Amino acid sequence: MGNFTLPKRISFFETDTTLTDTLFLGAEALPALAELLRRPAVGQVWVLADANTARLCYPLLQPHLPPTHRLIEIPAGEEFKTLATCDTVWQQLTEQNTDRHAVLVNLGGGVVTDLGGFCAAVYKRGIRFIQVPTTLLAQVDASVGGKTGVDFLGFKNQLGVFQEPAAVCIDPQFLQTLDPRQLKAGYAEIVKHWLIADADAFQQNRSIGMFVEEWLPLIRESVLLKEQVVAQDPLESGLRKVLNYGHTVGHALESYLLLQPGREILHGEAVAAGMICEAWLSREKGLLSEQELDTIETFLFSVFEKVQFVTLETEAIAEFAYQDKKNVGSTINCTLLEGIGRAVYDQPVTPAEIAASLRYYHRL
Repeated sequence: MGNFTLPKRISFFETDTTLTDTLFLGAEALPALAELLRRPAVGQVWVLADANTARLCYPLLQPHLPPTHRLIEIPAGEEFKTLATCDTVWQQLTEQNTDRHAVLVNLGGGVVTDLGGFCAAVYKRGIRFIQVPTTLLAQVDASVGGKTGVDFLGFKNQLGVFQEPAAVCIDPQFLQTLDPRQLKAGYAEIVKHWLIADADAFQQNRSIGMFVEEWLPLIRESVLLKEQVVAQDPLESGLRKVLNYGHTVGHALESYLLLQPGREILHGEAVAAGMICEAWLSREKGLLSEQELDTIETFLFSVFEKVQFVTLETEAIAEFAYQDKKNVGSTINCTLLEGIGRAVYDQPVTPAEIAASLRYYHRL
């Protein structure tokens, strides 16, 4: 078992635009992308977008792309994050004789950045890809850290590889294309980062909630917190598991509802529910106080609507946790909280405990 806390609160200057050699944030992100694509070593340039980002975000990106680039458009939605969609991407790359000097620019939310990264990592044993995340969730979480993957047999991210992108270019202007529900879903991952590693930020921001005047500082802090964790454990063999707080129960809930037509929920909505369930499990195991549990659930319910399911479904939902990637054999490992701002990973839980946490959530 392990834990993680930030030794001190991170602060960043508003003028920072380059976070690492390959991660760009703010108004300079898209010009940086243009510069990268002008390099002599870059061959064909492809852009992967879904139906929504092709319509709303591609016009913002297009001026920064070489005129010879090609666009691949895929359907929008988690239900299309599959190998069948990958087939269409690989087919188009193959039909145009795309070689290993090509670059795939993934323009979209978590589905596009995950699937696009996976397609690039597998095509001809790997071509370079650049993430241009357009949702808040992708900007603070999904596009950063080198995880790629697709869903399989109804299980979230069942197939995938670790592959770092050539660059990540984060421009908050894309957030203006989002509806409030999508923006709120991304906010869940920001809250997760506070709960696992920054109690001060949680206390300072819980009175503000979604009434955020400027997203750039929050994006920057979340990205750098994740980068700090990933740098220490790129392949998720230990410390990186803290980033999965809320995801053991959340992924199980999301996967179950994805198979129920008309009941699908967004990833961030599932994570918000999962954080409440896993906070309750933390309290049950003596890691979290009753007052801290109340503070967490009160805040999350002030932002997120309750995910709907019935008590009789809780055991079936809990069974999905057997596919969680943190597990060892038949042991379900979960990330819990040892107080607000301090995460502990590799905490064994049973399906019965997960079902009990879902029943607790249902009663709230």
